[in-house]
Amino acid sequence: MQYRTLGRTGVQVSTLALGAMNFGAIGRTTQDEATALVDAALEAGINVIDTADMYGAGESEAMVGKAIAGRRDDLVLATKAALPMGDERNHRGGSRRWLVTELDNSLRRLGVDHVDLYQIHRWDPDTSDEETLSALTDLQRAGKIRYFGSSTYPAYRIVQAQWAAREHHLSRYVTEQPSYSLLQRGIEAHVLPVAEEYGLGVLVWSPLASGWLSGAVRAGRDVSTHRASFLPQRFDTAIPANRARLEAVEKLVKVADEAGLTLIQLALGFVTAHPAVTCALIGPRTLDHLHTQLAAADTVLTADVLDAVDAIVAPGTDLAPDEKFDTPPALLDPALRRRR
Repeated sequence: MQYRTLGRTGVQVSTLALGAMNFGAIGRTTQDEATALVDAALEAGINVIDTADMYGAGESEAMVGKAIAGRRDDLVLATKAALPMGDERNHRGGSRRWLVTELDNSLRRLGVDHVDLYQIHRWDPDTSDEETLSALTDLQRAGKIRYFGSSTYPAYRIVQAQWAAREHHLSRYVTEQPSYSLLQRGIEAHVLPVAEEYGLGVLVWSPLASGWLSGAVRAGRDVSTHRASFLPQRFDTAIPANRARLEAVEKLVKVADEAGLTLIQLALGFVTAHPAVTCALIGPRTLDHLHTQLAAADTVLTADVLDAVDAIVAPGTDLAPDEKFDTPPALLDPALRRRR
């Protein structure tokens, strides 16, 4: 396992991190299975576990808490908040009212007195940066969080938040958690350069593109990824974006074969090769999944392999642009780009 410094914090983290979204109902993972995954990940040298309040409506956090009991100080524990936790209109977002309440809920579920990294799961357009950063700064000073970061923020919102922190003399986001893979490279154009400029640690999610890069989606075969059961549109090859992904996957498999790598090694080695990326979040459901992904822990891609990847999926290109989560609201809502 390799280790890198998380932004400018001085904290050393493994280049592969364990994502816990599949713990519980989402991944149909039992407590015993989750604990076994944590055991194996820590044994392999992974020292980062990332979860969120809304994964299984708190179930993932509770399972992580049980799995790490007695060894909390051996790992960097990260969670997130801001996405809806039920139907109550104020049980979401980046307001002080909600973040103060929900952090206590997360700490209770995790069975700890602090988290190392608390992340705002999505930018909340209804809440000012000053409001959110002020609450996070106070929670940090209270010792409940060590650092805080953003997740899936557009580049311009990362910049705005950095400015707001300086303008109002508040602590700043020290990490960003974006989606990044061989098939979704859009963040190379804006988010990753901004992260480098501000010295942010970058923890990328979905480096295997929801199963597209795990070997579960191949031409002429039935789709075997768990995600297809509840997100079938993402794997319907009648959709042009999915056809483009399938064509790219088949070409990438050949690149991996010629380099003596598995597709998973190619995919994880690719994202961790970018100088702005600190670590890649893997989200295994089974020990077999985990072991195939751990095989990429020391993968270093040569320049000719990276050049071959660039020839298949151009730098800065998203093959499935409709699946991006950092699109500015005005691109989605016509009323926001028309003068009234």
